[in-house]
Amino acid sequence: MRRLLLALSLLALPALAEEPSLSELQLLSEHPVEGMSGGNLSGLAWCQDALWAVSDRVDERLYRLVGDEGVLQAEAQSFAAPPPPDIRLPWGLRMRNWVAGTLRGGHLDFEGLSCDAAGNRYLVSEARMSVLMLPVEGEPRWLSLPSSLLRQARASGMLLHYNSMFEGIAVDPSGERLWLAAERMRRGLLALQRQRSSWRCSGSCVMLSESGETVGPAALGGKVQPLDFSALAFYQDKLFTLERQAHRICRRQLGDAAVERCWSFAAVAVDESRRYPVAYGMAEALWVDKEGAWVGVDNGRFSRTDGESRPVVWRFVAPRGGWSSRQ
Repeated sequence: MRRLLLALSLLALPALAEEPSLSELQLLSEHPVEGMSGGNLSGLAWCQDALWAVSDRVDERLYRLVGDEGVLQAEAQSFAAPPPPDIRLPWGLRMRNWVAGTLRGGHLDFEGLSCDAAGNRYLVSEARMSVLMLPVEGEPRWLSLPSSLLRQARASGMLLHYNSMFEGIAVDPSGERLWLAAERMRRGLLALQRQRSSWRCSGSCVMLSESGETVGPAALGGKVQPLDFSALAFYQDKLFTLERQAHRICRRQLGDAAVERCWSFAAVAVDESRRYPVAYGMAEALWVDKEGAWVGVDNGRFSRTDGESRPVVWRFVAPRGGWSSRQ
């Protein structure tokens, strides 16, 4: 009987994601960012000839990051977002978003940034569950997203908890396809296609919805954390997810978001000189290109062991054989 009870208790424990041994990405350079208000870097995108960043605490600015080596200077570009659409979140979530925005800044809470080949920028608002487009010419406008998007996501168990909403966005170069990442509890990926001036889901909006937990690195205390997505990127007809708590970047299929391969950046993130006084990952932003990946760290109010208190951007070298490699 004792053995039976033990077996049943083990079955009742939450499943932990298996963490296979992954190839480590090579760090090419590290760039502290000077000039971002509050230090909250939440999104990165390479648009035409420059790397751009967005902050989740500032509603009216994008930042062009200037500098080839060492410190990147953030040059602010102001814009005025029109009133966001009313997506009718539950009253409790609306109030918590409003209070958070009032106390810390950032009522729109921009958590992701992407760019198409024409140079149009796309920002995803976590608080308002909407996407703002900053066109190369013309005024900013909110994309017309289908009402089924939120309904299907919530029916799949996503977007139910405060501070666990949309956390990443990716747009293909033509600006015809768009993907959104739900952060955690449950995490997931959603897909939309443009139809003239609006966006629609082809069949189901939900590509992936999953729960689970992962064990953080021993250097950070080895605590159990929910599986999460903190950023999303599109490159060569693949989606790339930044998985903050697992300290890795994964390549996924467009059709069903199945994982094809992952690469770790844990050796860089938990290096003794780069550690923050928290037990969770801090990587919030991702852009993937032929030469490598840009990963942005949102340090918030925390300083690293080496005293660095500014947000940081890492430049990783593409894996041997490129991002499409199976080895």
